[in-house]
Amino acid sequence: MDDQQLLRYGRHILLNEIGIEGQQRLLDAKALIIGLGGLGSPTAMYLAASGVGQLVLCDHDTVDFSNLQRQIIHRTASVGQPKVASAQAALRDINPEVECVALQLRADAAQLRDLAARVDVVVDCSDNFMTRYAVNRVCLEMRKPLVSGAAIQFDGQVAVFDYRRADAPCYNCLFPEDSLAAELRCATTGVFAPLVGIVGSLQAAETLKVLMGIERGLSGKLLTINALDMQIMRSALSKDPACRACGETAADNAHASDPHMAHCTSGDCPG
Repeated sequence: MDDQQLLRYGRHILLNEIGIEGQQRLLDAKALIIGLGGLGSPTAMYLAASGVGQLVLCDHDTVDFSNLQRQIIHRTASVGQPKVASAQAALRDINPEVECVALQLRADAAQLRDLAARVDVVVDCSDNFMTRYAVNRVCLEMRKPLVSGAAIQFDGQVAVFDYRRADAPCYNCLFPEDSLAAELRCATTGVFAPLVGIVGSLQAAETLKVLMGIERGLSGKLLTINALDMQIMRSALSKDPACRACGETAADNAHASDPHMAHCTSGDCPG
Protein backbone atom coordinates (compact mmCIF):
# COMPACT_ATOMS: atom_id res chain seq x y z
CA MET A 1 0.00 0.00 0.00
CA ASP A 2 1.57 3.31 -1.09
CA ASP A 3 1.36 6.70 0.61
CA GLN A 4 -1.62 7.82 -1.47
CA GLN A 5 -3.55 4.71 -0.51
CA LEU A 6 -2.65 5.12 3.15
CA LEU A 7 -4.06 8.65 2.94
CA ARG A 8 -7.20 7.69 0.97
CA TYR A 9 -8.13 4.76 3.20
CA GLY A 10 -6.75 6.16 6.45
CA ARG A 11 -10.12 6.32 8.23
CA HIS A 12 -10.61 2.61 7.59
CA ILE A 13 -7.09 1.78 8.69
CA LEU A 14 -7.66 3.57 11.99
CA LEU A 15 -10.41 1.09 12.85
CA ASN A 16 -9.10 -1.83 14.92
CA GLU A 17 -11.50 -4.19 13.16
CA ILE A 18 -10.01 -3.28 9.75
CA GLY A 19 -6.46 -1.93 9.96
CA ILE A 20 -3.95 -2.26 7.14
CA GLU A 21 -4.60 -5.99 6.77
CA GLY A 22 -8.34 -5.54 6.27
CA GLN A 23 -7.87 -2.69 3.84
CA GLN A 24 -5.39 -4.75 1.85
CA ARG A 25 -7.99 -7.51 1.61
CA LEU A 26 -10.36 -5.00 0.03
CA LEU A 27 -7.72 -3.84 -2.43
CA ASP A 28 -7.18 -7.46 -3.48
CA ALA A 29 -10.89 -8.33 -3.67
CA LYS A 30 -13.34 -8.67 -6.55
CA ALA A 31 -17.10 -8.20 -6.34
CA LEU A 32 -19.93 -8.79 -8.83
CA ILE A 33 -22.80 -6.27 -8.63
CA ILE A 34 -25.98 -7.34 -10.40
CA GLY A 35 -28.16 -4.33 -11.16
CA LEU A 36 -27.01 -0.69 -11.27
CA GLY A 37 -30.27 0.94 -10.24
CA GLY A 38 -31.56 2.19 -6.90
CA LEU A 39 -29.73 -0.41 -4.81
CA GLY A 40 -26.73 -0.89 -7.04
CA SER A 41 -25.98 2.84 -7.09
CA PRO A 42 -25.00 3.33 -3.41
CA THR A 43 -23.60 -0.20 -3.21
CA ALA A 44 -21.19 0.39 -6.08
CA MET A 45 -20.26 3.88 -4.91
CA TYR A 46 -19.34 2.78 -1.40
CA LEU A 47 -17.46 -0.30 -2.61
CA ALA A 48 -15.46 1.86 -5.00
CA ALA A 49 -14.80 4.54 -2.38
CA SER A 50 -13.67 1.81 0.02
CA GLY A 51 -11.12 0.49 -2.46
CA VAL A 52 -12.49 -2.89 -3.53
CA GLY A 53 -9.99 -3.82 -6.22
CA GLN A 54 -12.35 -4.87 -9.00
CA LEU A 55 -16.06 -4.28 -9.44
CA VAL A 56 -17.87 -6.24 -12.15
CA LEU A 57 -21.01 -4.29 -13.09
CA CYS A 58 -23.79 -6.29 -14.75
CA ASP A 59 -26.98 -4.67 -16.08
CA HIS A 60 -28.66 -4.79 -19.49
CA ASP A 61 -30.71 -1.58 -19.09
CA THR A 62 -30.23 2.05 -20.10
CA VAL A 63 -30.73 5.15 -17.94
CA ASP A 64 -34.27 6.49 -18.06
CA PHE A 65 -35.32 9.95 -16.88
CA SER A 66 -37.61 8.36 -14.26
CA ASN A 67 -34.59 6.58 -12.72
CA LEU A 68 -32.98 9.82 -11.56
CA GLN A 69 -35.27 10.19 -8.53
CA ARG A 70 -33.41 7.40 -6.71
CA GLN A 71 -30.59 5.92 -8.84
CA ILE A 72 -27.99 8.37 -7.62
CA ILE A 73 -25.01 7.02 -9.55
CA HIS A 74 -26.58 8.33 -12.78
CA ARG A 75 -26.85 11.95 -13.92
CA THR A 76 -29.32 13.79 -16.15
CA ALA A 77 -26.72 13.79 -18.91
CA SER A 78 -26.60 9.97 -18.66
CA VAL A 79 -30.19 9.47 -19.85
CA GLY A 80 -30.15 7.04 -22.76
CA GLN A 81 -26.73 5.63 -21.89
CA PRO A 82 -26.18 2.03 -20.71
CA LYS A 83 -26.40 1.98 -16.93
CA VAL A 84 -23.13 0.09 -16.64
CA ALA A 85 -21.33 2.73 -18.70
CA SER A 86 -22.86 5.57 -16.70
CA ALA A 87 -21.94 3.84 -13.45
CA GLN A 88 -18.44 3.03 -14.65
CA ALA A 89 -17.78 6.70 -15.42
CA ALA A 90 -19.09 7.82 -12.02
CA LEU A 91 -17.01 5.23 -10.17
CA ARG A 92 -13.86 6.28 -11.99
CA ASP A 93 -14.44 9.80 -10.70
CA ILE A 94 -14.89 8.48 -7.17
CA ASN A 95 -11.82 6.22 -7.19
CA PRO A 96 -9.74 5.75 -10.35
CA GLU A 97 -7.73 3.00 -8.65
CA VAL A 98 -10.67 0.61 -8.75
CA GLU A 99 -11.02 -1.50 -11.89
CA CYS A 100 -14.63 -1.35 -13.07
CA VAL A 101 -15.71 -3.95 -15.64
CA ALA A 102 -18.94 -2.91 -17.39
CA LEU A 103 -21.10 -5.71 -18.80
CA GLN A 104 -24.29 -4.65 -20.55
CA LEU A 105 -26.07 -7.98 -20.78
CA ARG A 106 -28.83 -10.25 -19.59
CA ALA A 107 -26.76 -13.04 -18.07
CA ASP A 108 -28.00 -16.60 -18.41
CA ALA A 109 -27.06 -19.30 -15.89
CA ALA A 110 -23.83 -20.22 -17.68
CA GLN A 111 -22.72 -16.59 -17.83
CA LEU A 112 -23.57 -16.10 -14.17
CA ARG A 113 -21.45 -19.11 -13.26
CA ASP A 114 -18.54 -17.70 -15.23
CA LEU A 115 -18.89 -14.29 -13.59
CA ALA A 116 -19.30 -15.70 -10.08
CA ALA A 117 -16.23 -17.90 -10.51
CA ARG A 118 -14.08 -14.79 -11.00
CA VAL A 119 -15.15 -12.87 -7.88
CA ASP A 120 -15.12 -13.21 -4.11
CA VAL A 121 -18.70 -12.07 -3.46
CA VAL A 122 -21.92 -11.52 -5.39
CA VAL A 123 -24.17 -8.56 -4.58
CA ASP A 124 -27.73 -8.92 -5.84
CA CYS A 125 -29.24 -5.48 -6.47
CA SER A 126 -31.75 -6.72 -9.05
CA ASP A 127 -35.47 -6.06 -9.16
CA ASN A 128 -37.20 -9.35 -9.95
CA PHE A 129 -37.68 -12.84 -8.56
CA MET A 130 -36.34 -14.63 -11.63
CA THR A 131 -32.95 -13.00 -11.26
CA ARG A 132 -32.80 -13.53 -7.51
CA TYR A 133 -33.56 -17.23 -7.77
CA ALA A 134 -31.07 -17.71 -10.61
CA VAL A 135 -28.35 -15.84 -8.72
CA ASN A 136 -29.13 -17.85 -5.59
CA ARG A 137 -28.73 -21.15 -7.44
CA VAL A 138 -25.43 -20.12 -8.99
CA CYS A 139 -24.00 -18.82 -5.71
CA LEU A 140 -25.04 -22.06 -4.01
CA GLU A 141 -23.37 -24.10 -6.72
CA MET A 142 -20.19 -22.00 -6.71
CA ARG A 143 -20.11 -21.61 -2.90
CA LYS A 144 -19.93 -17.83 -3.23
CA PRO A 145 -21.29 -15.52 -0.50
CA LEU A 146 -24.38 -13.62 -1.62
CA VAL A 147 -25.48 -10.22 -0.31
CA SER A 148 -29.14 -9.67 -1.20
CA GLY A 149 -31.22 -6.50 -0.96
CA ALA A 150 -34.64 -5.27 -2.01
CA ALA A 151 -36.88 -2.24 -1.53
CA ILE A 152 -40.38 -1.17 -2.53
CA GLN A 153 -42.64 1.66 -1.35
CA PHE A 154 -41.31 2.27 2.21
CA ASP A 155 -40.16 -1.30 2.95
CA GLY A 156 -36.68 -2.72 2.49
CA GLN A 157 -34.72 -5.84 3.37
CA VAL A 158 -31.11 -7.05 3.44
CA ALA A 159 -29.77 -10.56 3.99
CA VAL A 160 -26.42 -12.29 3.68
CA PHE A 161 -26.18 -15.92 2.56
CA ASP A 162 -22.65 -17.20 3.10
CA TYR A 163 -22.53 -20.35 1.01
CA ARG A 164 -18.97 -21.07 2.09
CA ARG A 165 -20.72 -22.55 5.13
CA ALA A 166 -22.57 -25.85 4.69
CA ASP A 167 -25.21 -24.89 7.26
CA ALA A 168 -26.09 -21.55 5.64
CA PRO A 169 -29.75 -21.00 4.68
CA CYS A 170 -30.37 -19.80 1.14
CA TYR A 171 -32.60 -17.19 -0.48
CA ASN A 172 -35.03 -19.93 -1.49
CA CYS A 173 -35.36 -21.01 2.16
CA LEU A 174 -36.58 -17.48 2.89
CA PHE A 175 -38.76 -17.01 -0.21
CA PRO A 176 -39.59 -20.41 -1.77
CA GLU A 177 -39.57 -20.27 -5.55
CA ASP A 178 -42.84 -22.17 -5.81
CA SER A 179 -44.69 -19.81 -3.47
CA LEU A 180 -47.45 -17.56 -4.73
CA ALA A 181 -45.93 -14.30 -3.49
CA ALA A 182 -46.89 -11.34 -5.65
CA GLU A 183 -44.08 -9.41 -7.30
CA LEU A 184 -44.42 -5.65 -6.93
CA ARG A 185 -42.74 -3.23 -9.31
CA CYS A 186 -41.53 0.27 -8.56
CA ALA A 187 -42.97 1.51 -11.84
CA THR A 188 -46.50 0.82 -10.62
CA THR A 189 -46.24 1.00 -6.82
CA GLY A 190 -43.49 3.57 -6.22
CA VAL A 191 -40.49 3.63 -3.92
CA PHE A 192 -39.22 6.17 -1.36
CA ALA A 193 -35.93 7.49 -2.77
CA PRO A 194 -33.83 7.49 0.43
CA LEU A 195 -34.92 3.91 1.22
CA VAL A 196 -32.89 2.45 -1.65
CA GLY A 197 -29.93 4.47 -0.41
CA ILE A 198 -30.31 2.96 3.05
CA VAL A 199 -30.66 -0.60 1.75
CA GLY A 200 -27.85 -0.22 -0.80
CA SER A 201 -25.55 1.24 1.85
CA LEU A 202 -26.31 -1.72 4.12
CA GLN A 203 -25.50 -4.08 1.27
CA ALA A 204 -22.18 -2.29 0.78
CA ALA A 205 -21.40 -2.56 4.50
CA GLU A 206 -22.15 -6.28 4.58
CA THR A 207 -20.15 -6.86 1.40
CA LEU A 208 -17.11 -5.10 2.84
CA LYS A 209 -17.34 -7.21 6.01
CA VAL A 210 -17.60 -10.42 3.98
CA LEU A 211 -14.51 -9.46 1.99
CA MET A 212 -12.53 -8.57 5.12
CA GLY A 213 -13.58 -11.67 7.03
CA ILE A 214 -15.51 -9.74 9.69
CA GLU A 215 -18.12 -12.24 10.89
CA ARG A 216 -20.33 -9.88 12.86
CA GLY A 217 -23.27 -8.83 10.72
CA LEU A 218 -26.17 -10.27 8.76
CA SER A 219 -24.82 -13.66 7.75
CA GLY A 220 -27.77 -16.03 8.15
CA LYS A 221 -30.02 -13.15 9.15
CA LEU A 222 -32.65 -10.92 7.58
CA LEU A 223 -32.86 -7.21 8.36
CA THR A 224 -36.10 -5.46 7.45
CA ILE A 225 -36.73 -1.74 7.56
CA ASN A 226 -39.84 0.38 7.25
CA ALA A 227 -38.70 3.88 6.35
CA LEU A 228 -42.12 5.43 7.00
CA ASP A 229 -42.15 4.56 10.70
CA MET A 230 -38.35 4.01 10.74
CA GLN A 231 -38.76 0.60 12.31
CA ILE A 232 -35.90 -1.88 11.93
CA MET A 233 -36.04 -5.57 12.78
CA ARG A 234 -33.43 -8.32 12.53
CA SER A 235 -34.40 -11.99 12.39
CA ALA A 236 -32.37 -15.20 12.34
CA LEU A 237 -32.85 -17.45 9.32
CA SER A 238 -32.89 -21.24 9.37
CA LYS A 239 -31.93 -23.70 6.67
CA ASP A 240 -35.04 -25.45 5.36
CA PRO A 241 -34.45 -29.22 4.94
CA ALA A 242 -37.23 -29.25 2.33
CA CYS A 243 -35.80 -26.32 0.34
CA ARG A 244 -35.82 -27.08 -3.39
CA ALA A 245 -32.54 -25.20 -3.84
CA CYS A 246 -30.36 -26.28 -0.91
CA GLY A 247 -32.36 -28.95 0.97
CA GLU A 248 -32.02 -32.70 1.02
CA THR A 249 -33.91 -33.17 -2.26
CA ALA A 250 -32.31 -30.22 -4.04
CA ALA A 251 -30.13 -32.37 -6.30
CA ASP A 252 -33.12 -34.37 -7.52
CA ASN A 253 -35.10 -31.20 -8.14
CA ALA A 254 -32.22 -29.65 -10.07
CA HIS A 255 -32.19 -32.56 -12.49
CA ALA A 256 -35.95 -32.54 -12.85
CA SER A 257 -36.42 -28.81 -13.52
CA ASP A 258 -35.54 -26.62 -16.45
CA PRO A 259 -32.83 -23.95 -16.00
CA HIS A 260 -34.09 -20.37 -15.63
CA MET A 261 -32.70 -17.37 -17.42
CA ALA A 262 -31.29 -14.67 -15.16
CA HIS A 263 -32.22 -11.11 -16.06
CA CYS A 264 -29.50 -8.86 -14.65
CA THR A 265 -31.70 -5.83 -14.32
CA SER A 266 -31.35 -2.79 -12.18
CA GLY A 267 -33.93 -1.85 -9.65
CA ASP A 268 -35.08 -2.06 -6.12
CA CYS A 269 -38.25 -4.14 -5.74
CA PRO A 270 -38.21 -6.82 -3.03
CA GLY A 271 -38.76 -10.49 -2.93
